[in-house]
Amino acid sequence: MDRPRLAFLASPTDDARAAQAALAARHGHVPPEEAEVLVALGGDGFMLQTLHRHGALGRPVYGMKLGTVGFLMNHYRPEDDLLARIAAAEPAVLHPLEMLAQTESGASVGSLAYNEVSLLRQTRQAAHLGIELNGQRRLDELICDGVMVATPAGSTAYNFSAGGPILPLGANVMALTPIAPFRPRRWRGAVLKSGTEVRFRVLDPHKRPVSATADSHEVRDVIEVSVRECRQRRVTLLFDPEHNLEERILSEQFMS
Repeated sequence: MDRPRLAFLASPTDDARAAQAALAARHGHVPPEEAEVLVALGGDGFMLQTLHRHGALGRPVYGMKLGTVGFLMNHYRPEDDLLARIAAAEPAVLHPLEMLAQTESGASVGSLAYNEVSLLRQTRQAAHLGIELNGQRRLDELICDGVMVATPAGSTAYNFSAGGPILPLGANVMALTPIAPFRPRRWRGAVLKSGTEVRFRVLDPHKRPVSATADSHEVRDVIEVSVRECRQRRVTLLFDPEHNLEERILSEQFMS
């Protein structure tokens, strides 16, 4: 078996740094730009950080859980043959969401999100938002704490905790989910085709300011936010066959 060039990336915890040193000593280590596979050591937050920092390289990423949450990670088993695990791993191709936010100051800020783009009220005042899909007004006024657009990979995270649906991987859909909606009281959100452009307008930005967050990148005092799937960017996550991402997403729907 050819030995792939590996880059070991670790979150700033002691366990992750110790694992990074041990694995690099055993398998060698190259910079991410020279690697064939990136190995991310940490939790889901660090995996998202890795995708944001190095996703443009187009290298597959094999994660191992050395953090609090590890839905996007494989188990860390230092006694196993890492090269054999990587060779047998199954790929999951993800496309991020592309957010473009306009602020009260006139700035235009773009960012990518592999989990979700969320709009949240900045003060105790509920947000008042209008929602357009592909240029057509669908909701004149949503009064809520916030609203989000989630990818299938991110549908089991914040989206699910807010009452949104879990989406199958590869279904080419995304979730539009309100957060604590007050009006319309019975609106539960929608499942949209992945090619849909979602546009949010903040109806009263001075009295009811709103922030927009793409994964962990926050933009405050937004007046308009558009979200669409970015087909030009794709990342590949590698998973052990017995616990691949598609199986994890399916299993989440049957958990009590």
